[in-house]
Amino acid sequence: MSVALQVGIIVGYLILALLVGVYAYRLTDRTAEDFYLASRTLGTVVLLFTTFATLLSAFTFFAGPNIAYANGPEWILVMGLMDGIVFAILWYVIGYKQWLLGRQYGYVTVGEMLGDRFGSRYLRGLVAGVSLLWLFPYVMLQQVGAGTALEALTEGAIPYSVGAGLITLFMIVYVVLAGMRGIAWTDTLQGAFMLVMTWVALLWVLVAIGGPSAATATLADSAETAGFLSLGGDFYTPQWMLSTAITIGFGVALFPQVNQRFFAAGSRKVLKRSLALWPILCVLLFVPAFMLGSWAAGLELSVPAGDNVLPVILAEYTPTWLAALVIAGAMAAMMSSSDSMLLSGSSYFTRDLYRPFIDGSISDHREDLIARVGVVLFATAAFVASLYNPATLFEIGDAAFSGFAQLALPLMVALYWRGTTRAGITAGIAASQTFYLASLFTAIFPATYAGWTPGVVGMAIGLALTVGVSLVTTPATDERRARYFEGVGGD
Repeated sequence: MSVALQVGIIVGYLILALLVGVYAYRLTDRTAEDFYLASRTLGTVVLLFTTFATLLSAFTFFAGPNIAYANGPEWILVMGLMDGIVFAILWYVIGYKQWLLGRQYGYVTVGEMLGDRFGSRYLRGLVAGVSLLWLFPYVMLQQVGAGTALEALTEGAIPYSVGAGLITLFMIVYVVLAGMRGIAWTDTLQGAFMLVMTWVALLWVLVAIGGPSAATATLADSAETAGFLSLGGDFYTPQWMLSTAITIGFGVALFPQVNQRFFAAGSRKVLKRSLALWPILCVLLFVPAFMLGSWAAGLELSVPAGDNVLPVILAEYTPTWLAALVIAGAMAAMMSSSDSMLLSGSSYFTRDLYRPFIDGSISDHREDLIARVGVVLFATAAFVASLYNPATLFEIGDAAFSGFAQLALPLMVALYWRGTTRAGITAGIAASQTFYLASLFTAIFPATYAGWTPGVVGMAIGLALTVGVSLVTTPATDERRARYFEGVGGD
């Protein structure tokens, strides 16, 4: 009976979200801009919560508590404080300039924006190719998270493959129907829902175990977790914490599903209000989620190797219906990330690869159709890869964050320095990506550099080459050096 109730709650939630998508489909114009960006009309609340729900994924709900469970609550500093602040700053530094340029010139993707400025379809294709490369494992991460969560919650009644398949099928149907407008609406509902349910779960668990003091005391009583109550340690070194905060913060700003929301804001005021509220939302979600993981380490719970701690602590200390609602909230987070990723991935493919290299005269209606077909193919391929479950959620997510982070500094240089050349930004992006990929998949480079991760080192290489090569090269004749500076203003 409990399994039927859990599945019923989760499926009911999926159906509710799908109904919103169907309604949005009826209101969506059959144009690429409306499908991708909701015609650039998002307001403050919707923009804030769609960004919030889109970003907070299986990495947040499962990998984050797992890290806190294994190593202590300082993970809150990395994600909750450092990245809440780092990303809010980048939201203004990158996002506001992108919004101005998108409004002026109709850009939909970063590749389109850079390709136009530097007069290069190959640069446009490079940015799109790199973005799709790193987007793929992050879509897969959501499927892995959904599969493992449903398997743990139902004690194996729903196998991993069925859970991953369920989320994949839902993603495909939802994105094909809803587009950005429907996704933004359901993101707002899902963001508020997962925030409330996470706090309800935290309070329920604390009441069950005697309050925060009792929960913290259990950490001090165990030799294995006593170090959780002090800063630092073998895992949370200053270099590792800063490296992770930097790569996640900068990587988030270039995640396609997050970055495209910079283009979708309805006005400058909408964009600025949203970024100001962002750090508050981050802390409100990360603190309860990660503290549940930390306190679980002192409660002598049995968490099988490879499983996630959050479903285990919920199953132990909360009623079945509440555990199912919280997992539904986590599923909402995964869906919010996945559907937006698929939408953005299809835009990168159609706008930056199909248009420049296959059919430059494609109509808006045909592009809209190709985008929807692309969603099906991309999601299906990621699902097949997820069945092999090749790495932990943290490893998958960290690789994607750091990969996207390599794009951030070359983009910032181009947005604010007229002297950037096509050769400079191409060298910066290509070299940093090559270095990071080699660090990830080969033994050519060391695993760390005096404690700093390859992701941060790659960012430094990208910045140095973008600036250095630009200084010693001449701009190509078809570059538009004034594109980002003249005729671009606020409301």
